[in-house]
Amino acid sequence: MVRYAASFIVRGKVVGVPTDTFYGLAADPFNLAAVGEVYRIKGRPEKRALPILVSSFEDAMVLARDLPENFFKLARKFWPGAVTLVVNAATKLPLKVTGGTGRVALRWPNSAIAAALIRAAGTPVTGTSANISGFPACTNADQLVKQLGEQLPLILDAGDTGAQLASTIVELEEDSWRIVREGVVTEAEIRAALEE
Repeated sequence: MVRYAASFIVRGKVVGVPTDTFYGLAADPFNLAAVGEVYRIKGRPEKRALPILVSSFEDAMVLARDLPENFFKLARKFWPGAVTLVVNAATKLPLKVTGGTGRVALRWPNSAIAAALIRAAGTPVTGTSANISGFPACTNADQLVKQLGEQLPLILDAGDTGAQLASTIVELEEDSWRIVREGVVTEAEIRAALEE
């Protein structure tokens, strides 16, 4: 089923996939038509960047540039897991994916299905939550079908994720950091990891 879902992504389609937090909308971030479709399906303003899911440190390093030391500290501590790190995007990443910001939000989810999908598709995938902008995030395929079912050609149903919180988003500059959204991992845990 994962290989079948990956074939949709390779063909420029958007697929609903489970992660370790909520279900996400997975598409090839290098395919501008697919990226546009993610924004359209979700009703998300194109000025807001799309997070990207990776399945290795190598994936992340290809998508980013000038990574600060804090990136490596947090990635080593919390990946795979529910921490999204916002850094400078590599020039090869389409500006449309970054919402015109030149920054990218990267996450390696602790999800065997998401990792297998990324490997099968041969590319990192978009990872914005699979819901209409402003509506609750979906923890199972039934919720996703109710919100976006007619808009998606395929949803990988892995049951309920059991998530109550989204990933924690940390924005990293050279030596500074800030919490954009506190989620599964607390600000105190981020601070402790950075001070180790």
